[in-house]
Amino acid sequence: MKGLLLAGGYGTRLRPLTFTGNKHMIPVANQPMLFYGLRHLAAVGISEVAVVLGPLHEGISEAIGNGSSFGLRVSYIHQGEPKGLAHAVLCAREFLGDDPFVMYLGDNLLQDGVRPLVERFEREHPDAIIGVTPVQNPSAYGVVELDGDRIISIMEKPPNPRSNLALIGVYLFTPSIHPIIEKLAPSARGELEITEAIWKLHEQGGRLAVQRVQGWWKDTGRPEDLLEANQRVLYGMPPTEFVVAGTVADGATIMGPVHLGLGSFIGPGARVDGPVVIGNETRIEAGAHVGPGTAIGSRCVIHQTSVQRCIVMDSAEVEGPFELVDSIVGRFARLRATQDRGIRVSCVLGDSTQLRF
Repeated sequence: MKGLLLAGGYGTRLRPLTFTGNKHMIPVANQPMLFYGLRHLAAVGISEVAVVLGPLHEGISEAIGNGSSFGLRVSYIHQGEPKGLAHAVLCAREFLGDDPFVMYLGDNLLQDGVRPLVERFEREHPDAIIGVTPVQNPSAYGVVELDGDRIISIMEKPPNPRSNLALIGVYLFTPSIHPIIEKLAPSARGELEITEAIWKLHEQGGRLAVQRVQGWWKDTGRPEDLLEANQRVLYGMPPTEFVVAGTVADGATIMGPVHLGLGSFIGPGARVDGPVVIGNETRIEAGAHVGPGTAIGSRCVIHQTSVQRCIVMDSAEVEGPFELVDSIVGRFARLRATQDRGIRVSCVLGDSTQLRF
């Protein structure tokens, strides 16, 4: 079995003018989102993975390399302008050969990874398995309508959905999907839709299984989704992941699980309440309070501010007597309060931007 990880411009709702580079590289608990997908594929014994790159692919191949750090052999396929998920499979046809494969959208995070789907695939040998979960806004997703276990319909982003079961962006296929994709015509959106290919497989007598996700699942297309995913990952991390490798000064307070990277420093009078991860060479200085559910990258400075339920990316600075909550601060961004006004701030601050108040 092979893996196909889609990255670099699929369904992007965080626009590149907000964060430079690719949204799949935005860190969740200080790890790029794509890394979770790669680890999930490796965890089920997959050794060969192709990463399909769309137009927004900056930094992906540099961060992943040849995949050896994940126990994988990773190759890269340039799709160019994305023309649909089925088009990505078409671009990967030579890599996939006649092997069954897992297709994993890189902006998804799953608590249980792909193991439940792979185990069912190996146990029942269907032609395809699709993962689904109930959502509150099904019109934003591909939707499956069921009558018990019988599939009634599969539609991509229906305006009036007849079901709340959304496709989670993880699919398992046998090679029987390839001739169907090769004959697909573009949809009204101008894309080769994977939902149409799956439905045609079903119509032609292919055995299709629907796997309901039991653990949590997040599509990280919006800032609030990223923040929720960050908290879910932090609260679910095993104790062994929380290592204090930096320096904690006398008079600093650490409560709960905290990871402090090499060369990082928590100064006198600062407080960190876990779960929190802090990267390398970061300074949590006097008067700062880093609260639960927060990830702070490397080479950051937090001074006097209370930071809670936030993602603060590499080389950012947050300074001043205010509360920063439920926020994303981009790389090299500067957020500074010049007066003590008791302000509480919630924001999305893009890379290399500055905000003073």
